Amino acid sequence: MAEEVGSGEVVARGVRAVEDLPAGLVYAGVSLGVLPAQRLAQTRPGARGAVLLEACLPAAAHGGWPAGLPVQVHGTAADPFFAGEGDLDAARALVAEADDGELVVHPGDRHLFTDRSLPSYDAAATALLTGRVLELLARV
Repeated sequence: MAEEVGSGEVVARGVRAVEDLPAGLVYAGVSLGVLPAQRLAQTRPGARGAVLLEACLPAAAHGGWPAGLPVQVHGTAADPFFAGEGDLDAARALVAEADDGELVVHPGDRHLFTDRSLPSYDAAATALLTGRVLELLARV
């Protein structure tokens, strides 16, 4: 679908989806969904945090990471998309720039490891991710 409509349209749809929601949200995205989630977290007033799963853009893509905005990035160490296409490096840099950033690199090489409907599902990594995300949400 993303190839058909283009990543710019995916981002635009994600942004439109939250237009009527109040400020004070934590934005989360998985894989391609990170594009709109990260943009919203970095640019929408009142953002409370971001959870970026299996993808990450450089913070400079949207003007730098906002001061004080918590962020968690999760991915697997050898995921061909996350680790192999530069997202892991972007995540390391973003977390280093953030005042409250955490990068969790799970062992393995699976993409979409939290989707229990796929063969790539990893129950142990998903449980760890869920626990970490709940801790972040409890803080914000």
